[in-house]
Amino acid sequence: MQIVSCPSCGAEVKFRSHASVMAVCEYCSTRVLKDADAVKDLGKMSSVLEDYSPIQIGTAGVLGGRPFTVVGRIQLRYSAGMWNEWYLFFDDGKTSWLGDSSGMYTITAEYQGDAQLPSFEQLQPGQNYPINGAPYVAAEIRVADCIGGQGELPFKVGDGYQARVADFRRGVEFITLDYSDSPRPVIYTGIAVTLDSLQCQLLRDDDTIQRAAGRYRGKLDALDCPSCGSPIKYLPGVTANLVCPACATQIDAASPEAQVVAAGERVATVPLTLELGATAKINNQEFTIIGMMRRADDEGTQWNEYLMYGPRSGFSWLVETNDGWSGANVLASWPMSYAPGAPNVVVDKVQFSQLYTYQARVTYAVGAFNWRVAVGDSTVVSEFEAGQLRLASETTPQEMTWSRSAPVSADQLKAWFGDAFKGRMKAPSKSQPFANNRYRKTAKYIIWMMLALNAIPLLANFSGTWFLSAIGALAIYLPAIFLDNNDQA
Repeated sequence: MQIVSCPSCGAEVKFRSHASVMAVCEYCSTRVLKDADAVKDLGKMSSVLEDYSPIQIGTAGVLGGRPFTVVGRIQLRYSAGMWNEWYLFFDDGKTSWLGDSSGMYTITAEYQGDAQLPSFEQLQPGQNYPINGAPYVAAEIRVADCIGGQGELPFKVGDGYQARVADFRRGVEFITLDYSDSPRPVIYTGIAVTLDSLQCQLLRDDDTIQRAAGRYRGKLDALDCPSCGSPIKYLPGVTANLVCPACATQIDAASPEAQVVAAGERVATVPLTLELGATAKINNQEFTIIGMMRRADDEGTQWNEYLMYGPRSGFSWLVETNDGWSGANVLASWPMSYAPGAPNVVVDKVQFSQLYTYQARVTYAVGAFNWRVAVGDSTVVSEFEAGQLRLASETTPQEMTWSRSAPVSADQLKAWFGDAFKGRMKAPSKSQPFANNRYRKTAKYIIWMMLALNAIPLLANFSGTWFLSAIGALAIYLPAIFLDNNDQA
């Protein structure tokens, strides 16, 4: 470790890694450049926006038996959102990056090998590219600006620094191509991870996160719409992209003063089956409904998607269609092999068969989101099926995501959210067609008894007796179906 004095305020600035060339003074935010035996003042660094990430400088963990410590961070913002890149220093002297985007985590390290790579301008999300001898799918292509930094870093960065990066996935494998400094990119390879798998310690607790989030904005959990003055509740730090529920104005709340991105379109208000702000405890995790958008396909069929956020679980969705409800999560582990139009994909050793591909367009949005959403936004959706599980890829000109969903009953939603759930209790799903069938059960017993009593006449004169027996069975069973349906309504 090397300790120097900040050239601006004189405070101690620590360099744990010999690879670090710059550090941000934690007292005055001066960018301190380590140059041979001297240090230089590179000017002030913008303060990072405190978000809902549990990671902080000093967080420790283990990857593959190798202990590491978080020593730095840069915060990057692109057209639709923002993310953190945490700089890791391992006990063996190596360094890596921990990508932190909306509760999804990846660890990457610089790859020293040679590879034939496409230009940044040629890349398209959802397309396959051979990298290091294997096919990888382009997941995101971003041009992002640095909006803040902390701790020590391996290169000079500050206001005006722009990153041109592309992310690729294959199963849990992850590759980033960084075109920021040259047409020939720097290659970073790694894997998708979770904080639990990294055995992380010294994470921020929920209370600390709640107190710190949004402190550089001057507001904690509410602001007034700059357009119409209506109050808007949101989660500082993670849901900086807002849609006013009163006037549909798009608002950027990721700066000290909320700014209008676009005036709201006049669209009909959509009644919410789940209230914004509704909370639930699911698998011992706290969740809050923070946003809702309605989408429509090519044929005009519409459905609602409710965005949930949990401090430890990140973002997930509850989807309401004419067929019922489902819960969906974004996948960290992608299909090992995928090509556009492929009839099958395999995830976690489960094979999914393609159902259909369609265009989905946002027709209404309200609340807070972790990316910028607006009426008219469009994405190409491909759905796959394996039993009751659904898999969906969504592709835009900038990114591709995969999510997996499973059915959720209205009764379960009512149990989770209580009176905040306004949905109608529906009949049992197709997977349990006789979950409430007491009249049908009784009718079955009567029919079997009738057939047993008439077994000899049926054998003796089948052609003349079966029709009357069938009429009698229907006369008993059809009213039973009617009575069961009335019970379920």
